[in-house]
Amino acid sequence: MKISTKKTFHRKRRSVRTRAKLFGTAERPRLSVFRSNNHVYAQLINDETGKTIAASFDVAVGAKEKTRTERAEAVGSDIAKQAKKKEINTVIFDRGPYLYTGVVKVLAEAVRKEGLLF
Repeated sequence: MKISTKKTFHRKRRSVRTRAKLFGTAERPRLSVFRSNNHVYAQLINDETGKTIAASFDVAVGAKEKTRTERAEAVGSDIAKQAKKKEINTVIFDRGPYLYTGVVKVLAEAVRKEGLLF
C-alpha cells in the first residue's frame, strides 16, 4: 500500500470512529473543526435539522498574518462568542479525522477559555 493511500485510509477510519459517537442537537450542537495547511475553520452544527448555527474561520476573524496556532486560538474564541450570543452553553467537540494535538488542541482550549463547555 502506498504511503499516501495508507494515510488517507487511517484518516478516514479516525473520522468514521469519532463521528459515529457524536450527534449535535439544538441545545447542544456539534463543534466541528477543519484545518487545512493554511487555514482553520470551525462551525456549530445542529444534526437534527442539518443546519449550521454559527461558523468562523481565520480570515474572517482577521488573523491573517499570525501563526497557525494563534489563528486557531482566534477562531476558537470567536466561535465561542457566537455561541454565547445564541445562548448556547455546551457543545459536543468533533475533531473529525484530526488528532487532538497542535491546532485542534489550541482551538479547543480557546473555546473552553471563553466559557463554552464540552
